[in-house]
Amino acid sequence: MSISEISRRRLLGGTVILAGGALLPRFGFAQEVMQGGRLVVAADSEPRNLNPAIVASNGVFYIASKVIEPLAEASFDGPDGLAPRLATSWEGSEDGLSITFRLREGVAWHDGEPFTSADVAFSAMEVWKPLQNIGRSVLANLESVETPDEMTAVFKFSEPTPLQLIRNALPVVSSVLPRHLYEGTDIAANPANNAPVGTGPFVFAEHRPGEYYRLTRNESYWGEGQPKLDEVIFRVLPDRAGAAAALEAGEIQLAAFSQVPLSDLDRISGNSELEVVTKGYEALTYQLIVEINHRNEILNNLKVRQAIAHAIDRSFVVDTVFLGYAAEATGPVPKNAPEFYEPDVALYPFDVEKARSLLDEAGYPENDGGPRFSIRLLPAPFFSETRAMGDYLKQALAAIGIEAELVSNDAPGHLSAVYKDHDFDLSIGAAVFRGDPAISTTNLVQSGIPDGTFFSNQGGYANPGIDEIIAEALVTIDTQKRIELYNEFQKLVTEDLPLINVADWGFTSVASVDVENVGNNPRWVVSNWSDTAISG
Repeated sequence: MSISEISRRRLLGGTVILAGGALLPRFGFAQEVMQGGRLVVAADSEPRNLNPAIVASNGVFYIASKVIEPLAEASFDGPDGLAPRLATSWEGSEDGLSITFRLREGVAWHDGEPFTSADVAFSAMEVWKPLQNIGRSVLANLESVETPDEMTAVFKFSEPTPLQLIRNALPVVSSVLPRHLYEGTDIAANPANNAPVGTGPFVFAEHRPGEYYRLTRNESYWGEGQPKLDEVIFRVLPDRAGAAAALEAGEIQLAAFSQVPLSDLDRISGNSELEVVTKGYEALTYQLIVEINHRNEILNNLKVRQAIAHAIDRSFVVDTVFLGYAAEATGPVPKNAPEFYEPDVALYPFDVEKARSLLDEAGYPENDGGPRFSIRLLPAPFFSETRAMGDYLKQALAAIGIEAELVSNDAPGHLSAVYKDHDFDLSIGAAVFRGDPAISTTNLVQSGIPDGTFFSNQGGYANPGIDEIIAEALVTIDTQKRIELYNEFQKLVTEDLPLINVADWGFTSVASVDVENVGNNPRWVVSNWSDTAISG
């Protein structure tokens, strides 16, 4: 079966089995993999911080979610779309000023200390609210956490806070830390950030830089009969072509987050022991965006931003950069989030002549064959798609008379340039929509976010009208009214273009057919894998 025969619709629907010859799985730098024991996984990066309570990003969750657990995880069929983890239930007050969590009994930290409500209160007040990139906004009005007993935590808010928001945010925001290891320390510098201690199904064993992370079975895990695996090895393979080769050679059994490039699926389809799985990313829609530094006087001109938006052929980007495995974006909320999606927004169809006319009107006319003006364009290095989009945008801008200098950085350099030093004009970024605009979308355009907060508005953009809607939605407990506010939010964002949404996409996993329960929740790749197994 060729890749052209695997439709986007089929891939988005679930699993595609690929045909061909078989190879024995093996782990290249250790003993042969035994069925049912060890899962060897590709990892394309090594996070500087493995604490998801501070850095709520997929690169961190990918490894740390097996060790550190949240209060609840996303679910295809659980109540409210959630599956209980460290909390067994949650109930909000009618006035929106408190939420009561009943916690799971009989849970122990990996060092043997008991898990209690004190750990939840400490994590919420000392870590999620003041330090976490997403918790700072979602929990902005969290005033205190009361602990009437060891298995109850009552969150108290200074302003009405929608239960809808908190429920949607739990899988992302609520990774619980052991108070006894963090209290009284410099939390941001605590050694446990890179050797995490949690309550999860796997225990952090070791990290050999440039080689692998090793997690081992938690023999005292609260989940009956779990975990199914004895070990999980994250083998560091920064080269995506290397991940594909390792799968074909049987050296690894899973590569997630499209670490096998779409262009390689034709070749890898010759192995009957592999399958392509698209489930497990439903709550992790990635958004290809053009981030704009509004400190640049030229880019602060709306007509210039509109011109850039019209210069982008979204259909070409979907078909060429993503080989069809994406959708054209219309605004800051993707179409696959029907609860919040608003289709009636300002659109910018591909129109080179319109773009040139807008630049003329903005006061930047053609310049005798030279560029109208020059900018620096920084593609995020995290994905091949963002790098390819950088190459395409440079050409698209040249077609309307804008000269773009491509500036390539490694991951730390890019993060510093865009989110700390603001040393960019345009950046190609990859934001994540996590099911609710307040979780990781509004912070892309909200003003007043501290410098250095990754994946947030660091372009100096400020719009009082948008800020007002964001603030109001954060304290609106009426679900329908809150949805209406976010519909208006989408209209204002697309009209004023603080950033430009280009495409929305999900990922693929390629796994050995022996790996069971792949993709069985909407955040599977960044969940705990307690029921993942290798068949014998």
